[in-house]
Amino acid sequence: MINTGDTAWVLISSAMVFIMTPALALFYGGMVRSKNVLSTIMQSFFILAMISVEFVILGYTMAFGPDVHGFIGDLSKLGLAGVGLSVMEGSTIPELAFVAFQCMFAALTPALITGAFAERMRFGAFAVLMLLWAVLIYNPMAHWVWGGGFLAGLGALDFAGGLVIHILSGVSGLTICLLLGKRRGYGKVAMVPHNLPMTVLGAALLWFGWFGFNAGSALGANDLAANAFVVTQAAAAAGVLGWVIPEWTRSGKPTILGAVSGCIAGLVAITPAAGFVEPMPAIMIGLIGGAVCYTAVAVLKEKLGYDDSLDAFGVHGIGGTWGSVATGLWATTAVNPAGANGLFYGETSLFYAQIISVIVAYVLAIVGSYVLYRFVDAVLGLRADEEEEIAGLDLVEHGERGYAAAVFTGSPSLMEVDSSSLALAGSVGSNPAR
Repeated sequence: MINTGDTAWVLISSAMVFIMTPALALFYGGMVRSKNVLSTIMQSFFILAMISVEFVILGYTMAFGPDVHGFIGDLSKLGLAGVGLSVMEGSTIPELAFVAFQCMFAALTPALITGAFAERMRFGAFAVLMLLWAVLIYNPMAHWVWGGGFLAGLGALDFAGGLVIHILSGVSGLTICLLLGKRRGYGKVAMVPHNLPMTVLGAALLWFGWFGFNAGSALGANDLAANAFVVTQAAAAAGVLGWVIPEWTRSGKPTILGAVSGCIAGLVAITPAAGFVEPMPAIMIGLIGGAVCYTAVAVLKEKLGYDDSLDAFGVHGIGGTWGSVATGLWATTAVNPAGANGLFYGETSLFYAQIISVIVAYVLAIVGSYVLYRFVDAVLGLRADEEEEIAGLDLVEHGERGYAAAVFTGSPSLMEVDSSSLALAGSVGSNPAR
């Protein structure tokens, strides 16, 4: 029978996950230069709308329709056909509540990718690329792990999206940013965040929404949701410490950008494990997650020289990988009898299943993103040209400015945008008077 308390919790959690995509828009928007703030926010906001429509029409049946050979859901629920108000099998909530919850996950995931290629992709081609990515990469992976596909049969555990959401988005983001190339002036011109308070606000809203993200995945107001809630908080807090302490040691200054990045890293790391681990292991998962993500951003990216603009891979790809592996280490049936015991609880099968699943997620993200990028780029052209990039995508792509007047602080030598930008914007068809 439908339980009203469980249904209310899932619907509230759905609304909390919904707010995470606009929160991500603020988080990313504050980290780009002022000339690209609106285009960055627009990418997340538009994805929220576009993928919601796609998920209702096609995504839900592909991910959660009856299984076809362990690979994909059939089309029997196309357009939510047959999905009504009756209780979903194996749960105490109506299936439409589950649709709402999963819709918010589907919308958030491609928005995470945009941090990897911020400030240099044309909007029309971007929209086509993200739509194809959702249909051909996200939907199959969601089915493989959550919809009864072959990874679920293998025994892989992913409570709220380490494999499906974070590895898939982070690795896809790295693949696309490598294909797209670096921002013009990268490594030579200062590309510092233009509005850190905006980023902090976005991070705070993400942290809030993550309780719905993880605890809502229990699909009920129950003991499992309470556990997921507590370990989410513990890991996020530990992630801040795991990032800030090595940053402070290495550079001599603890930064607010580092603190919020560490928070997100801890949240990413605990996501696959939230319904399977106890609080003390959660602290270790968050602490190590913050440290490894800091290393990926501050050391690995610098040495390899790739331009992952807002560290989508460094935080989501690396953090999701660690969290998925850590689930195979610390998962215990004492928390969730429907799960399995990990390596530290005397069993090896889950650990091996997690490693195999991580490899599958990497292969799908790399190969799928490569093929889709080449196709869309050949048809529409994804990269903004030099004049468009210098002028800023706000003016070029959307005919708007984020601020009524540009305000610059610091040494003029740090300014990448000079007085020629408005003229360039005019030359590519924008309206400088706005």
